[in-house]
Amino acid sequence: MKSAFLFLFIMFSGIAVAQNLKFTIKNQKDTTVHLIKYFGTKKFYADTGELKNGVVEFDGEKQASGILGLLMPGQKYFEFIYNNEDIEFTTKGPDYLGNLTIEKSDENNVFIPYIKFIGSQKSKMGQLGKQRALLDAESEEYKVLTTQINDINEAVVAYQQNIINNHTDKLVSKIVKMSTEVPIPDAPVDANGDIIDSNFRFTYYRDHFWDNVDLTNDALVNNPIFHNKLEYFFGQNMMIQHWDTVTKFAFNFCDGLNPKSKMFEYSVGWITSSFGKSKIMGMDKVYLEMLNRYYCTDNLEGNSPAFWVGEDKFEDLCDNLKNKLRLTIGSKPFNLYLKDTSDQVWVDFYSLNSDYTILYFWDPECGHCKKTTPKLETLYKEKFKARNIQIFSVGKAIGDDFEKWKKFIRENKLTFINAAITDRLYTDAKEAPEKFVPLYPGEPNKPTTLESLNYQNTYDIFSTPKVFLLDKDKKIIAKSISISQLEEMLDRLQGFEDLPKLFPPDPEEDAQMQKKE
Repeated sequence: MKSAFLFLFIMFSGIAVAQNLKFTIKNQKDTTVHLIKYFGTKKFYADTGELKNGVVEFDGEKQASGILGLLMPGQKYFEFIYNNEDIEFTTKGPDYLGNLTIEKSDENNVFIPYIKFIGSQKSKMGQLGKQRALLDAESEEYKVLTTQINDINEAVVAYQQNIINNHTDKLVSKIVKMSTEVPIPDAPVDANGDIIDSNFRFTYYRDHFWDNVDLTNDALVNNPIFHNKLEYFFGQNMMIQHWDTVTKFAFNFCDGLNPKSKMFEYSVGWITSSFGKSKIMGMDKVYLEMLNRYYCTDNLEGNSPAFWVGEDKFEDLCDNLKNKLRLTIGSKPFNLYLKDTSDQVWVDFYSLNSDYTILYFWDPECGHCKKTTPKLETLYKEKFKARNIQIFSVGKAIGDDFEKWKKFIRENKLTFINAAITDRLYTDAKEAPEKFVPLYPGEPNKPTTLESLNYQNTYDIFSTPKVFLLDKDKKIIAKSISISQLEEMLDRLQGFEDLPKLFPPDPEEDAQMQKKE
């Protein structure tokens, strides 16, 4: 008998119990309502239901744990926690949250009062802050208001700590804890009481920034707080906005997450996307390094770690990635061995003994190139040549473009280095590539390389003009900059920042070059 009872207990304990979400909305006509969910800060429709006779129900089994909301007509909604439990709420408009009564839900018996409390305290602090802003900081009334504001802050902290300490088994405790700051100890001092490390507090805060976040709990991704912390951590308040610094911390953070989790999906996806859209020159390296580590490689199972990406997307994401990584700032790009306008002489830019080298890709039929190329010649003649700055330009010169390329050079009297895959070189290399490129690494006496003959792919040139600025070691220090930006940068780098500018900033040209990045 005992063994039969044990068998039944085990059998029924393994059956999933469907969770029901029931909402009663008083004084509301029959209508369609929606459950909404968060993924970071973005809201999505989670489910749709019909409110009839003031009641609507949803199947909780379809929902992931996190913050949900009930969206009512007029784009009004109220939020609540869902964590795999039955929920029954009663409310009425227009203040759905203020009128909310909880019939069933352990999580929301803690969460809803907390939300109401935080809202009321925030309102009080806002009013006190407005009053204080009108006063002299030394006045007695200012000090009184400051004390009142501090008291409210302390009350909020105490309320939060009470939830964290007394509801450790609930999701609401983890959400509240995630929104609190990590306490920072005083910096260590020497025998004389002087601070040993002036950066201690900042470094400690950065190193312990995620202490209050349970990074193993995917439910924490399904609300805006996690996103805001992620954005703050990788922003300029916490981190030098340098591509190598951001990449280092991004790898350290993402590598520590469960690679099968929503936490990993959101973090990797957000970092990659955000720095892929960055307007800061050089931040494309973060984007490309993230692609290389988390999208365009295989895990131990032989699949991409980016399990959330459709198979049809990887070709675009990973196309030409290795070459693109060699075009990031600080990298040394492939040398180019091409023909000059004589169609006889081979030229390359690694052999140039210049302090700076400008790589310039252009097309004689490109309207924008027709404007920028003569400007570049002016800068070369009047400034750059005398300062040991060389320009290695690569033009489009196959087919009819060969004569157009040479004609443009003649008519505009271009005196810097003009190189190209000439029409003859293109034809000959197509027929017998072994005459021009090594068949195996290190094969001697070959005039060019496969990377040179495929320079458009090597340098990701799909629109022109495109500019790369290299230092004396031929490392990239700037790219996709306009003529005015190029002049300003080189004047500054060589100590001539006070020289009059031949080409003042041109917003239209600057914007055009940014689009080509």
